[in-house]
Amino acid sequence: MKENLFSLLEKGSQLTVEEMTMHIVMSLILGFVIFISYKLTHTGTIYSKKFNTSLVILATLTGMVMTVIGNNVALSLGMVGALSIVRFRTAIKDSRDTVYIFWAIIVGICCGVGDYAIATIGSIAVFIITFVLGRIKNDERILIIIRAGKVLERNVEAIVFKYFDRKAILKVKNTTQDSVEFIYELSNKTYKIVNKKEKNITDLLYELGAVEYVNIVKQSDEISG
Repeated sequence: MKENLFSLLEKGSQLTVEEMTMHIVMSLILGFVIFISYKLTHTGTIYSKKFNTSLVILATLTGMVMTVIGNNVALSLGMVGALSIVRFRTAIKDSRDTVYIFWAIIVGICCGVGDYAIATIGSIAVFIITFVLGRIKNDERILIIIRAGKVLERNVEAIVFKYFDRKAILKVKNTTQDSVEFIYELSNKTYKIVNKKEKNITDLLYELGAVEYVNIVKQSDEISG
């Protein structure tokens, strides 16, 4: 029984040089497919050349690892133990980046075990999905930051409430003995619609007299912490 168990753990597949080369080459080719998809779906400052290059390398390395492991149970358990001590702390700027990381790993696994058809067909399907849906962005948000004298607190609230037809959401309200600061949030679409009025919000607020500043800030997906 013990001999059979050791035999099972040490069992592995004997691959030829051509097969091993094919595994790694296919991982590399499909890694470049992921590279192209990421480049097409990420624009502006959110696009990271280093991260995109890392996806190709990740797919290739995963293919190499799976080629080495093969059907060797003992080696696979050792690899799991070795990788479990590695802790990744890289911040993900975009939730879509997680999808690309898993895509690269899965491609490497499929190619590493010789399932080129699954890796290729799956990558084509994911490429189409990411190309069609990956360019969708959240609606840009507008922040309106107002600082005024404490005596104008009610007046400012009334003007913003009426001007944006209740669609401006109060996110922050900071007060001191002499001043008050508001931070309102609304969608970019709403802001563009109401900003076509004869008087814009800044003019109306400054007419109150004791308004220190009115800042309008646009937030988008490209702003990350």
